[in-house]
Amino acid sequence: MPARVTQGMMSRQLIRDLNANMLRNSVYQNQLSTGRKINKPSDDPVGITFSMRYRSELAATDQYQRNVDAAVSSLEYIDKMLGQAGNVLQRVRELVVQGATGTNPPTAMDAIRTEIKQLYDQLVNIGNSQFNGKYVFNGQMTGTPPYSTVSLDDTDPSKPKAYDSDPDTGQIKYPVAPGVQIPVNVSGRDVFGSASDPDNAFRILSDIYTALEQYDHEAVGDTLGRLDSRIDQLLRMHTEVGARSNRVELIQERLNDMSINLQNLQSKTEDADIAEVITNLKMGENVYQASLSVGARLITPSLVDFLR
Repeated sequence: MPARVTQGMMSRQLIRDLNANMLRNSVYQNQLSTGRKINKPSDDPVGITFSMRYRSELAATDQYQRNVDAAVSSLEYIDKMLGQAGNVLQRVRELVVQGATGTNPPTAMDAIRTEIKQLYDQLVNIGNSQFNGKYVFNGQMTGTPPYSTVSLDDTDPSKPKAYDSDPDTGQIKYPVAPGVQIPVNVSGRDVFGSASDPDNAFRILSDIYTALEQYDHEAVGDTLGRLDSRIDQLLRMHTEVGARSNRVELIQERLNDMSINLQNLQSKTEDADIAEVITNLKMGENVYQASLSVGARLITPSLVDFLR
């Protein structure tokens, strides 16, 4: 027996089809207005899982990039300070060579001594360098200056000099990748020497100053070996900081590549193809209009129409 199709059945089916068309069009309109094909989890349960993972990895990568930028800035500053310290010690070496010459008159020795005092003060200033308000050569004790600023010509024994200081050796490390931390500071002990080191840079300058004050040419020349030892150590630290900077720059490039890759993956997962959405929306609107037109012809006839 054939199934009986009533007017009510056709009306209900038409309404269901119209609602389905309107729902699809609403989805397309939402995608068009937001530019995203995933606006709620039900739009793509699998895609939203990948999207959340990409967002999490992007957030971590962004933090690593900020850490790397801070590390690059800190290491660049330290590199400049080490370069300035090297220039000071090289100038001191030139003066030592001049002062060790026995033919220098007292006036020449006094002039060299005056410059040595200025270079000592400059080296102390470098040792107390600050970056973003933090002392860079005092390990983890970044709020305390590592070196005394008492001048060489101050003879008060109760006042400690820079060569009496032993800066903190703690490292400040920045995480720049999962499981990777880069030290972004160096201790003043490694740069200028500890208080007990015979080649402590500040002690060498103090000994040179004293020898010049006594017009002792031989004593001035005797400091040359210790001075060269400290210059060599400073060069090694300069090289180490340069190696760290190179590594951080390589990590920075890799993080930039990772960020671009994750953004592309996120875009492919979340972003809508606007041209495709417009096409689908236009097709949906045409289908909706056609459904209305057909439905109007099916539903409009009534008993009154047949009695006319």
